Amino acid sequence: MHEEQIGLMLAAVGLVGLGCQWLAWRLKLPAILFLLIAGFIIGPITHLFTPNEMFGDLLFPLISLAVAVILFEGSLTLNLKEIREVNRTVINIVTIGALISWGLTSVFTFYILDFSWPLALLFGSLTVVTGPTVVVPLLRTVRPQAKLANILRWEGILIDPIGALFIVIVYEFIVSSSKVHSLEVFGLILLIGIVFGVVAGTILAQLLRRRLLPEYLQPFAVLTLVLGVFSISNSLESESGLLAVTVMGMWLANAKGVNIQNILHFKENLTILLISGLFLMLSARMELSDFAALGVGSAILFAAIQLLSRPIAIFVATIGSSLKFKEKFFVAWVAPRGIVAASISSLFAIKLVDAGVEGANLLVPLTFMVIVGTVVLQSFTARPLANLLNVAEPSPRGYLIVGANDIGRSLALALKKYGDRVVVTDSNWDYIRKARMLGLETYYGNPTSSHAEEYLDLIGIGNVVAVSPDKHFNIVVAKHFMSDFGERRVFFLNGKVKDTNQHEKHNVVEQNNGRTLFGDEVSYKKLASLLNQGAEVKHTKLSAEFTWQDYVMKYADGHRLSLFTIDPKGNIHILSKDSTHTTDADWTVVSLIKE
Repeated sequence: MHEEQIGLMLAAVGLVGLGCQWLAWRLKLPAILFLLIAGFIIGPITHLFTPNEMFGDLLFPLISLAVAVILFEGSLTLNLKEIREVNRTVINIVTIGALISWGLTSVFTFYILDFSWPLALLFGSLTVVTGPTVVVPLLRTVRPQAKLANILRWEGILIDPIGALFIVIVYEFIVSSSKVHSLEVFGLILLIGIVFGVVAGTILAQLLRRRLLPEYLQPFAVLTLVLGVFSISNSLESESGLLAVTVMGMWLANAKGVNIQNILHFKENLTILLISGLFLMLSARMELSDFAALGVGSAILFAAIQLLSRPIAIFVATIGSSLKFKEKFFVAWVAPRGIVAASISSLFAIKLVDAGVEGANLLVPLTFMVIVGTVVLQSFTARPLANLLNVAEPSPRGYLIVGANDIGRSLALALKKYGDRVVVTDSNWDYIRKARMLGLETYYGNPTSSHAEEYLDLIGIGNVVAVSPDKHFNIVVAKHFMSDFGERRVFFLNGKVKDTNQHEKHNVVEQNNGRTLFGDEVSYKKLASLLNQGAEVKHTKLSAEFTWQDYVMKYADGHRLSLFTIDPKGNIHILSKDSTHTTDADWTVVSLIKE
């Protein structure tokens, strides 16, 4: 293949990956599904993309390094403090439930497909991991009750790095046992992997804590160190590199006084690129004959995993919990497999095939079959099942307040009074800290980031209100969330200043951005000024004796700004430029009032 053809093909693969990610975003489905389908089309079906021919000897190192970065990024999200705060039910699912699921799936694989025990145990560990990248899009579409959604969401977040570490340990134990009939090699792999991971994590934490690296160099330095630790560990003892980078990420995530937000955001963007390319490459490498070789037994195994392994694991792990039978059944049904399973299975399969392990060539198609099967089956059946079991969430009514400043906190407290879920988000830590001290639920970060796509919990949220000081950012937020919530449920603070001397190129386009909060004339400065002058949020219930007209007359001096109203049924109506509803007796008016 000529150099020009290789360059053209790589560019085309990039465009296909982008198209898959965009399609997943539009349809609210896991991107892995579209990436695998596209890979099959451009690979074994049409043979337009042949990774083995294109990359040659570089293929295995590229896959290894990409998997190392993916595992490191996933392990960065495992904060032990967050684990302690998670419901005991989730902890039981990712520990007891995971072990039961692993054992049952391994047994089924051994007897149904006649795999060797080492290969069956490895496949069983691969199918334990779900992950937020496949669970979160599914939950947004299904909208189960908040309790169930949070259990599944936290399971995906925690099982991702824990499961990855578990898979690596199982694999390394199998490989070491096959090379030397003792635990010496396995012990050496664990020693080097853990020591290198801890040492590298400690060094990196010190560099960041002492600010010895400028912010713009931090992502590059971390990426270089991850690849270096992975390669050096593998050179000292084969197979120890993945364990080292996983431990390194966990260590850094739990280091005190270290802000990893910039690193995390960079790694997320890089991971999207790597996942897109990696999955297209991996699925394009397979042959249709690989799936044919699985036979009917693979379908029976899939049914056993979906109908036996997962349900038994969940029902045992949730013994003594507050979950009802219907709720347990729903949690048992929803467990789409994702990134970790696909990427690690492909990497290990290549190694095992090279080592001459019989049946290792079937590991990848079998894993991909489980991934596609669980994602497709559960995407189409989870919502009807939630409705049938009466565990579906009604139309969400909660509020995401973008901006934890004085205005955002005041508005959030006022909305929270009426029982709906309210989440406040900001990238300013001082604002977030103040919001938490007021008892508000918070998300520290940019709500439009890829990190927020996975970790910002929007269960029960049906409205977005952007009140940051930057009106341009408010509109970016409104555009970002319009596809999820609709134009009528997205509000942004604009505060357009009329200036005849200002050129049109400096104005913000308002069409299809959502609804202008409180009207064009209300700016962030105006609201902040009212609060600084002692204005307070007050709740006034109207009646036949004290009507809307009386309310307006009482505050006719202009020191009142109405924020929202509540009708007699308890529905909240945020006031905007285009508000048209009437306000009668038994309505409540919430306003910012300066006495």
